[in-house]
Amino acid sequence: MPKKSIVLYALSLFITIGCKTDRNESATELNNKRPNIVLIIADDQGWGDLSSSGNTNLSTPHIDALAKNGVSFQNFYVQPVCSPTRAELLTGRHFPRLGVFDTSAGGERMNLGETTLAEILKNGGYATAAYGKWHNGMQPPYHPNSRGFDDYYGFTSGHWGNYFSPMLEHNGEITKGEGFLVDDLTTKGLEFISEHENESFFLYLPYNTPHSPMQVPDAYWNRFENKDLAMTYHGEEAEDQDFTKAALAMVENIDYNVGRITQRLQELDLEKNTIIIYMTDNGPNGFRWNGGMRGKKGWVDEGGVRSPFFVQWKDSLPEGKEINEIASAIDILPTLINIVGLDAKTKKPLDGKDLTPLLWSESHNWQPRLVYNHWAGKTSVRSQKYRLDNENRLYDMVNDHGQTTDISQQFQKIADSLIKAKNEWLAAVNPKFPRDEDNRPFTLGSPDHQFTQIPARDGTPHGHIARSNRFPNNTFFTHWKSEKDSISWNVEVLADGEFEVTLYYTCAAENIGPTIELGFGDSKIATKIMEAHDPPLTGMENDRTPRMESYVKDFKPVKLGTIALKKGRGNLTLKALEIPGDKAIDVRLLMFSKK
Repeated sequence: MPKKSIVLYALSLFITIGCKTDRNESATELNNKRPNIVLIIADDQGWGDLSSSGNTNLSTPHIDALAKNGVSFQNFYVQPVCSPTRAELLTGRHFPRLGVFDTSAGGERMNLGETTLAEILKNGGYATAAYGKWHNGMQPPYHPNSRGFDDYYGFTSGHWGNYFSPMLEHNGEITKGEGFLVDDLTTKGLEFISEHENESFFLYLPYNTPHSPMQVPDAYWNRFENKDLAMTYHGEEAEDQDFTKAALAMVENIDYNVGRITQRLQELDLEKNTIIIYMTDNGPNGFRWNGGMRGKKGWVDEGGVRSPFFVQWKDSLPEGKEINEIASAIDILPTLINIVGLDAKTKKPLDGKDLTPLLWSESHNWQPRLVYNHWAGKTSVRSQKYRLDNENRLYDMVNDHGQTTDISQQFQKIADSLIKAKNEWLAAVNPKFPRDEDNRPFTLGSPDHQFTQIPARDGTPHGHIARSNRFPNNTFFTHWKSEKDSISWNVEVLADGEFEVTLYYTCAAENIGPTIELGFGDSKIATKIMEAHDPPLTGMENDRTPRMESYVKDFKPVKLGTIALKKGRGNLTLKALEIPGDKAIDVRLLMFSKK
């Protein structure tokens, strides 16, 4: 091993061992020895959506610089969709073990009793913050403030309906964003860095783009609108080039914001004491150039799960080092905890591996491993050389990244061994599919938190009432026509208490006057809606391509009153006692505030 690498690796071991053994030092003294961590994850960006991947359609100099100035993993894998990947990186455990099986309506939640990276770092003296798309549970104790983050700003659902000054939350309380959402999230991150420059901090930036709806400021869209794309999708499926252009424009905006982060760290002389990680949460959200790999978001093939993974730690990690060994999102927690010198005291055993030997060593005895990808009943297995797909076809991933030639007949023993490993893994993690296997209620009134949101996303409509869109995450309830109609939520009140309830509604002037009742068990409150509020649907004016998700509108808050709730499980029900017009109201959410 070269002398420089020996010194760097020894430094890492000193940090790891020294910080673990010397318990008499004060927390402040220990903090000064521990590096900051900035973890950035893009939403629905593919491996190929970077100029460093060879894509000449766009330019991403700031993201590429992280690889140039640090270490890049050439074979890094995440899960096929958003919430499983986020859960794995936060816990170091396979997502089916965590209760995650869907991307909406409760299926995205990590089970209680898991230990997160943020909790470990916070207990070790770090200031912690998350700004962006959480997607692992809304109501405390599933909320990010309950999972180790001191400060949270963003939205907790899987997708949002507006990226320009939208309705967001700050530590559970409803607020309004400022400007384009990724810019806004980054601004909050910059403020957090500046506020905590003299202590160790963990900043988690789970961005919301390039996930649809495809909204991006004009300055970025204008560079792509009339551009001829030099690199396009290789397969038989049709590529929507306007969608591709919007996605790439959104990635260039992410790159701009990554540059803002690195610049602030440089300005505060923090770059040499900050580990910066950049990655994505799944494959591209459309058929576009992705290095010739098969699949996209939602697929368990290579193109659906391969992610860029760049780690920069100036003057501590080698510059420009490329690592070919396979790695996974479950490895992030054990790796970071070892680097910063904290004990990973998790409540449950980790599935991930500590990657620090790969980061520093040039000759090592790294043991072979397998990486598992799963979604919607489909599973594939990746070894260093091969991928076994869901149909038990075998591919040589060194020479056939596109998975074009099934070699399972020629290498039957290898195929059989991977089939056996896949079946054993499925038996061990026991994926939940379909939804009716999940009996967890939505929690309400956590003793440690002021606010609980109960959104339309998590409710069930009855009678004429319908969702504004089949994808629940940013929907509202509409078509409320009869006193027999209702909306219910399966909830568990975690402690006795009194709560002030705010309803977010719209109501046309001609329908003013409905009496709305909220009930849980024997407790009921009601109010008459006497103020019209009937704004238009919005979102389409900023969309670069037609969306799948619900359009949105501005909902008005009204106080329903104070309700006394007893600890226990049951149905929270919203009814209309009187509807003087043709319809009652449209409903976006209920906000409970502890008295």
